[in-house]
Amino acid sequence: MTTNKTLDSLRLDGKWALVCGASKGIGAAAARALADLGADVTLMARTEESLKETFQQLSATGTQRHGYFTADFDDTSALKAALEAWLKRVPKLHILVNNTGGPPGGPANTAKPEEFLAAFNRHLIGGQTVVQTVLPAMRNAGYGRIINVISTSVKEPIKGLGVSNTVRGAVASWAKTLAGELGRDGITVNNVLPGFTRTGRMQSLFQARAEKEHRSVAEVEIEARGLIPLGRIAEPEEIAAAIAFLASPAASYITGVSLPVDGGRIQSL
Repeated sequence: MTTNKTLDSLRLDGKWALVCGASKGIGAAAARALADLGADVTLMARTEESLKETFQQLSATGTQRHGYFTADFDDTSALKAALEAWLKRVPKLHILVNNTGGPPGGPANTAKPEEFLAAFNRHLIGGQTVVQTVLPAMRNAGYGRIINVISTSVKEPIKGLGVSNTVRGAVASWAKTLAGELGRDGITVNNVLPGFTRTGRMQSLFQARAEKEHRSVAEVEIEARGLIPLGRIAEPEEIAAAIAFLASPAASYITGVSLPVDGGRIQSL
């Protein structure tokens, strides 16, 4: 009897992962999920104290090697230098989780040009800087998984997030282009699109909306849950599970997709 080895290939033993924005929320949950599957995980974010907390949460066998370093997507020169210094200390790289905090809320028609530029620099130019810097290590490893954490606004714009809607769409198109360019190198590029997820960012957006509309945060959350067929807000670990799958050998024939993990909220096909 033959067996489907693909079904046994979720493990990440021997794989090295870099998780950006790993100090909290979805990034921290993704780092924990990858470590649980056996990967060596390096955490990156702006705040060292928060990184230490996530680092202490990573599961580790006797052979796993975890670590962290600080870098800021808003400063691309320093970001590139930090990445280059880190790559000198690691033997290889297989997985990149490209994740960073989203722009402030507000309508597109009142946003200042510099708000669009700042978001574009953080999400597109920052992501490009990371990918270009780590690509040689992925090519040398003969295995690459680039997973961008974006937003469901790639499929349907979200009311009140004008700058984010605009820039996230650019990131999705960039990723689709990369998928076509890097496939021959054995590198896949995919996007995960979280829906309403219980993170600090969601809480701040709900708080801002509640204040603007003179309602309670609880009322705003109840309204949000009403838009979700599954009827609840996601936990960061549920988004992390999708990231971990796309990072695994089991996802070897999936590239160029934008995967909503939103409880069915998006109505488009």
